[in-house]
Amino acid sequence: MSETRLSQLTKAGHIYGERSFDNYAQIRSVAVHIRDGLCQYLDQGGKCVFLVPPQGDFTAQDYSSAAFSVAGRGFLPLEPISFGLAVKVSTEGDYMRLVMTCRKEGDHMYVYMESNEAYELELPLEAAKIEPFLEGIFQHLLHWFTDRVDRYDNGSYGSSDIGFDIHRLSEAALET
Repeated sequence: MSETRLSQLTKAGHIYGERSFDNYAQIRSVAVHIRDGLCQYLDQGGKCVFLVPPQGDFTAQDYSSAAFSVAGRGFLPLEPISFGLAVKVSTEGDYMRLVMTCRKEGDHMYVYMESNEAYELELPLEAAKIEPFLEGIFQHLLHWFTDRVDRYDNGSYGSSDIGFDIHRLSEAALET
């Protein structure tokens, strides 16, 4: 008896579902490594980086699966996935959101930052492998501030770029 078209379609959908879940799981693992590694890189511990949604309001907390662009979608798509990193940038509770998009190709993960800087990370990730990437994130954020201060000091600080989301959290939010 030959296979029905519906049977062929459901098999293809099942394989797609397995690959889309693998894609999500790998990207989520990379995001957690980046979050934990960046926090360690910036402050030798402490909670200074959180996984947050790539768009919309956020607070300094980990959003778990809601931190990813595929959150809330019924059928998990097989596509690049974005997430946000909320990075502490002041002692007063200011956090800057940096959006990253990940795309997996074979044993490599390509991570794109808002500035379209791309980094290639070899899977599986190890701390030593991501240190140059963490330095790149640090330099990216530092440059964002120093570049704007330089523009201001030299009278050329008006621009049409979108920039980062910077949020100051209330004292109550900081205590949680």
